[in-house]
Amino acid sequence: MRLPIKYADEVKQALGRGYPVVALESTIISHGMPYPQNLENARALEEAVRKEGAVPATIAILDGTIRIGLSAQELERLGTAKNVIKASRRDLPVLIAQGKNAATTVASTMICAALAGIPVFATGGIGGVHRGAQENFDISADLQELAKTDVAVICAGAKAILDLPLTLEYLETHGVPVLGYGTEEFPAFYTRTSGLKVDYPIYSAEEAASVLDAKWSANLKGGVVIANPIPEAYSIEKERIDGAIETALAEARTRGLTGKELTPFLLERISEITGGESLEANRHLAMNNARIAARIAAAYSELS
Repeated sequence: MRLPIKYADEVKQALGRGYPVVALESTIISHGMPYPQNLENARALEEAVRKEGAVPATIAILDGTIRIGLSAQELERLGTAKNVIKASRRDLPVLIAQGKNAATTVASTMICAALAGIPVFATGGIGGVHRGAQENFDISADLQELAKTDVAVICAGAKAILDLPLTLEYLETHGVPVLGYGTEEFPAFYTRTSGLKVDYPIYSAEEAASVLDAKWSANLKGGVVIANPIPEAYSIEKERIDGAIETALAEARTRGLTGKELTPFLLERISEITGGESLEANRHLAMNNARIAARIAAAYSELS
């Protein structure tokens, strides 16, 4: 079977000429924000990448084809569709074989980006080890993908609903470097600090690119987490967001939510509790990550 993969013209030309390209996920469109904010945010993320001199490639599965870059009409289609499948690694072969539509998670976006030869990916926050994983073994496929797929992920840390210490332990065990962009402390998505250290701080896009070049040149397989704190102006007070998270987690336990249902519920409920403040924070941290990712992609293209 020939792998069905289609590139947007802009992305195809950029890759052919060695220009910097930044991969963007599509789950944030279908599951991260309500319509029409999801489309507005998707377009703004792409524009943020362009303003920094790189080409955006929003990734999704449409009619069983891996799409590397979406047109305005395709973004609209994805953003307004109901019950869009949230595709991770295990889902990709079935969705492709059956000609389905799906939005890509961090894990599946990494896979598709690697297939397309795109080494830099911007997202909001990675998945990780869920709270209570000692009993339920709920660990995001994002972490396994980071252990084996050669893509750098620029994020505001892991989602704050997770067990951050165990998430960092998992990444350490699997040899995934966690770099802090301008910080020695691992950011906690909605807040700039977590009390946890990154492996190494870095202070420029060029320094980040040099680490990526050294890692992959040495055939050290796997990704890199580049943790970029949310801008100070949009950081939420730790006590406030922690309280909202605990309330949402308690409600999720009462409802018996697990697996793919859990994270979308928690993010939506936290947004309700914070009066939309968490959604606004999510939007701004993702934008900040897209800008930094574009700079890193540009610096890396100069080395490769």
